Amino acid sequence: MRTAIAAILVVTASAAMADDIDDAHRLALSGRDSYWHCLAQEYNQDSNRSMSGQDFTVHIASVCPSERQNFRVALMDYLSMQFPGVDAGDHLTTANKAIALAQADIVNAFVKHKAAAK
Repeated sequence: MRTAIAAILVVTASAAMADDIDDAHRLALSGRDSYWHCLAQEYNQDSNRSMSGQDFTVHIASVCPSERQNFRVALMDYLSMQFPGVDAGDHLTTANKAIALAQADIVNAFVKHKAAAK
């Protein structure tokens, strides 16, 4: 009887942990989407059209600070739940790389669009 109760508790705890990880994953995806949406809004600003690629790169790195931080925190939370044995510094590095890649994608699109418009 005790073994059955212990097994039920383990299964229940595992299901709860899986639900927490799923929730953390959804929050990380939502954070990513919010950050991308903000970057896209910046991309479409008329005032950016006269910027050089280098100026736009500097500009894009400074915009959307709350969305960027929310994405970073949500992704780190998810990674720490998904990979609890990995050092938190590694999760921060991964989150920062994801942010840098998002910024690079927006900048690359800007530069390509600008080149095509010439």
